[in-house]
Amino acid sequence: MLKVGYIGLGLMGKSIARNIFKAGFPLVVHNRSRGAVQELVAEGAVEAFSPAEVAQQVDIVFTNLPDSPDVLAVALGPKGIAEGSHPGLIMIDNSTIKPAAARQVAEGLAPFGVQSLDAPVSGGDIGARNGTLAIMVGGPAEALEKARPVLQAMGKTITHVGEAGAGQIAKACNQIMVAAQMTAMGELLVFAQKAGADPQKVVEAIKGGAAQCWALDVKPQRLFAGNRQPGFKAYMQAKDLNIVLDSAREYGIPLPSAAVDTQLFNAMLQMGMSELDNSAVVGVLEALAGVSILD
Repeated sequence: MLKVGYIGLGLMGKSIARNIFKAGFPLVVHNRSRGAVQELVAEGAVEAFSPAEVAQQVDIVFTNLPDSPDVLAVALGPKGIAEGSHPGLIMIDNSTIKPAAARQVAEGLAPFGVQSLDAPVSGGDIGARNGTLAIMVGGPAEALEKARPVLQAMGKTITHVGEAGAGQIAKACNQIMVAAQMTAMGELLVFAQKAGADPQKVVEAIKGGAAQCWALDVKPQRLFAGNRQPGFKAYMQAKDLNIVLDSAREYGIPLPSAAVDTQLFNAMLQMGMSELDNSAVVGVLEALAGVSILD
C-alpha cells in the first residue's frame, strides 16, 4: 500500500487529503496552521512538522498551496521536500501555479531521484468533498501510473496532458473558460434585470439551448437565494487569472477577453468581495449598472 503525504490543508486540500485517507492509504499531513492537521490526526492521519518530515515518510507527497512561490519554497527550500526526499519519491502538486514554476520544481527535484507531477484540479470545494474533481496532469507517464490509484480517490477524470508544466497549462485554459462563464452569467443577469425581464425566467429560457453551460446549471439558484459564499473564492480566481496573463505575456499570446475578466475579478478584491464565490463577480456588474439582480 502506497504511503501518502499531503501538505496544504486549505478549503480544497483538507477534503482531498481526507478522501485519500478514506480510500485506505496511510496518510501523513502538514499545514502551516495546525487546526486542519489536528482534525485529520483525530481521524487517523499522522502529523508532521515540515515538508521534509513528510517526504521522509511517504511514497507520494502532495502539495496544495496558494501560489508559485509557496510551491517552490515547499519543494526546494529549507526543510522542503527535496531535503527530505529519497529516490523513487513522487511529488504531486495540486496547486494552481505558473507552468514555468511547475517545470522549475520538476527540474529541481530530478537530481534527488524524485519525479514530479503538476496536477491541478477543477471542481471546487464540492468536487473536493465528493471526490469528483477533474485532474489535469503534466509530467512522466510512469509516475502518473504509479500514483493513479491515489488520484482515483480524489477525482473522477484524470487526464495526462503532457510533460512537466502541461497540467498547469490545462488549468490556465480551464480558468480562462471559468472566468468567461462567470462574467457572462453576471452580465446576462444584470442585463435581464435592468432591461425589464425576470432574470430567473431568462435563465430557465436559455439554459436548455446553445447558452447551456456548467455555470448556468449550477450558480444562478444560489445567487437568486442571496448566497454568494464559496465555492471557489474570488481572490483565488483573480490569482489564477493573473497567472494566466503573466504566462500569456511570457509566450506572446493575446487574451483580450481574459484581460477584461481579470480586471473585473481584481475589482472584486478592491470592493471587499475577495472571500465571496467567483460567481459573485455579478456584484461588480451590479455596482456598475446601479441595479441588483434581487430587486
